Amino acid sequence: MDNLNKLKSSTIQANIDVKGYIFKVLSYWKLFFVTIVIALIVAKFMNDYEPKVYNLNTVISVKEENNPLFSTGTNIAFNWGGESDAVETIKVVLTSRTHNEKVVRKLNFFINYLKEDRYRLEDVYGYTPFVVDLDTSKPQLFGKLIQIEITGENTYNLSFDLKEATSSELITYDTNKTSLHHFSTPLFSKEYKIGEQVNTDFFNFSLKKTKKFTVGEKFYIQFASFDGTVGSNRSISVAGIANGASMLRLSKGGTNKNRIVDYLNATVVILDEDKQEQKILYAKKTKDYIELLFTQLEDSLQRIEKELSVFKEKNNIYNLSEEGSVVFNETIEIEQEKKNIFEFNDYLNNLRSYILSHDTYGENIPVPALIAVQDGKISGEIATLIQLSSLRERLRGSVTDNHPQIIKLSNELNISKANLLENIATLKLVNQNKINKLSTELSTYKSKLKKLPKTEQGLLKFEKNYQISEANYNYLKQKSYEAGSAIAANVSDVKIIDTAKDLGNGPVYPVPSFNYLVGLMLGIVFPLFYIITKEVLDNKIHTAEDIQNNYAIPVLGVVGKNHGNNNLAVFDKPKSSVSESFRALRSNIQFLFKNAQKDESKTLVLTSSVSGEGKTMISINMATVFALSGKKTVLIGLDLRKPKIYDDFDLPNDIGVVNHLINQKTLDEIIINTKIPNLDLILSGPIPPNPSELLLNETADKMIKSLQERYDYVIIDTPPVGLVSDALELFKYGDAIIYVIRQDYSEKGMMRMIDDKYKNKEVTNISYVLNDFTVKNKYGYGYGYGYGYGYGYGKYGNGYHENEENISFFSKISSLFKKK
Repeated sequence: MDNLNKLKSSTIQANIDVKGYIFKVLSYWKLFFVTIVIALIVAKFMNDYEPKVYNLNTVISVKEENNPLFSTGTNIAFNWGGESDAVETIKVVLTSRTHNEKVVRKLNFFINYLKEDRYRLEDVYGYTPFVVDLDTSKPQLFGKLIQIEITGENTYNLSFDLKEATSSELITYDTNKTSLHHFSTPLFSKEYKIGEQVNTDFFNFSLKKTKKFTVGEKFYIQFASFDGTVGSNRSISVAGIANGASMLRLSKGGTNKNRIVDYLNATVVILDEDKQEQKILYAKKTKDYIELLFTQLEDSLQRIEKELSVFKEKNNIYNLSEEGSVVFNETIEIEQEKKNIFEFNDYLNNLRSYILSHDTYGENIPVPALIAVQDGKISGEIATLIQLSSLRERLRGSVTDNHPQIIKLSNELNISKANLLENIATLKLVNQNKINKLSTELSTYKSKLKKLPKTEQGLLKFEKNYQISEANYNYLKQKSYEAGSAIAANVSDVKIIDTAKDLGNGPVYPVPSFNYLVGLMLGIVFPLFYIITKEVLDNKIHTAEDIQNNYAIPVLGVVGKNHGNNNLAVFDKPKSSVSESFRALRSNIQFLFKNAQKDESKTLVLTSSVSGEGKTMISINMATVFALSGKKTVLIGLDLRKPKIYDDFDLPNDIGVVNHLINQKTLDEIIINTKIPNLDLILSGPIPPNPSELLLNETADKMIKSLQERYDYVIIDTPPVGLVSDALELFKYGDAIIYVIRQDYSEKGMMRMIDDKYKNKEVTNISYVLNDFTVKNKYGYGYGYGYGYGYGYGKYGNGYHENEENISFFSKISSLFKKK
């Protein structure tokens, strides 16, 4: 049996009517139409209401570029091109606070230009016919809207309203500090001319005209927070164009294209300036130091030249002898070389001490201004050290020391420092050997010098000092020229491939087509969700298929909706579709009477699950169609708890079955002839206190048998089996049983009990009749929920239980607050 039930269940699930579901969905076309129209209207509103957000970009190349006029062999240039930043470092710099502060200050982006639009104040930066020339050293009204109304060709009215406030903050952008200012009045209004300086205690600026004025046009300016403006503009996106490439795409979004264009282009310009500044930092330091020494050496050279002239005149000696000239030339060359080596060793000692005693390296690093660098590696490593150190310090302003780029730069600094110290040690050892060799050679020439006359020795001394000073003087002139040329001819590492420009790009948000598409989808999804939810929560019987797919008892037929004023549908409107449905039932029900003899009386019992399913209406009209077919028929109202038949026949319910069962009236006294030919009626009579006991006594049994002998058809209207057990006891009299189900009213689980009795063969010759049926494509299949019977039906059970009271809605609400 279990396997059979599983097979049946799987068969039911497999036979899903896809076409039925499609028609069900299509039946809600009005709902779909309304929701789609509403969704599209909302999408249109969102497209108009949401601020338009644009996204523009610029493309740059970050590649090390060296000045082709200089190389590591140039004594003082130290490879002026230096080493370029890693691309990742550039990304961090562009989003750093320090860098963006420079951009905001350059553009005065803390000044908001606004104009009132349909939904909000719109940012009109770059679209106003004027710009604000701000005195950043003086305080400005902070955060308040300042109205500028054009009053003439070159005049405007400046005003603001603080409402009820008597004080407001002022901000000074040079110091980025705020102060509190007290106003004598919350209102301010005054007319100014273009170019006229506005000098007050609370703002200081002038307007520069950029376009033709339109009289009556109103704008607003607002002085915003400097730090807040910097923070809102640090969201610039920096991404590589291709893997391994040194090109970057800088992107920025916003509601104003002009702001985006200016910010992107300015951030690249400032990046370029900073990069060049880093590359020439060492050269600038060298040139400044050379200029200082150059002045000192020039004075010393003039003094030595004067002393040499005095010595020549006093001793009447103007030229060296041939032997003296040879000794002088040889001696001066050796001493100059030895002097250079000593100076370079001193520089190496100072450089080593500086490297070991400092963690950061910048402008104070020792400069080899008066010596020729012996090894190009030294100059290159110094430039690298300065550049890496300055980059790391810049990054520390925006990220912590745990940032990967900081760690990377620190590692590179340590490697460069170690290489530099190793080269210094090597050079000092080499230089010491050279000094020893030169000292040996110099002692030989000094012995020759002593053999010359005293006056010639004195002249040789003065000449030697003059020659050395002059050589140093010329050397400094050459170094100053090289440093100046390197600074002027510096080549930037940053190349602008594609500047930011407004090319008429549409907004990236909102995207009208996307919003309309989303609106269309939601207009479809919401009704579908409603339909699915309704179907999931729906437990009503809607179609005969609902009954056939869930219950074993067969469906005898369906009865359409009765639109008449009473239940006499067949008699009052014999040609209606409802009347035809009852004639069809009369034909079909003959198959249920197969156990009865052809000429014998036939008894039809009608019941339902709960009240309101139309059981009485079906009883009256089934009795009517039998009677109108010429069969002598009697209709018995055995629903003793809630009688209804009397009302449809306009009869009082004073006398009926109850009076006969308690032996007050005879059977003939309770039988009523009706206006319908061949149809007699037995009403229920007054409601008894013990209806079940009355229906189970012997008198009731005799009454039914007596009626079966008198009439061709006995129609019994019984109580609902889902509420009381009376109907089940009356099934024994029926040759056929009709179980009434009402469309959109009866719940699927209500028939479970009677269906189980049918399966167990406790009840036979029973069929379902679907009442109040109308064709609705929206109805499909459903399954029962296993409700209990005889209780728990709420409104369905009204009038079937003793001491039952109707509780109003407000009484139910008030009972929630009563103490139990």
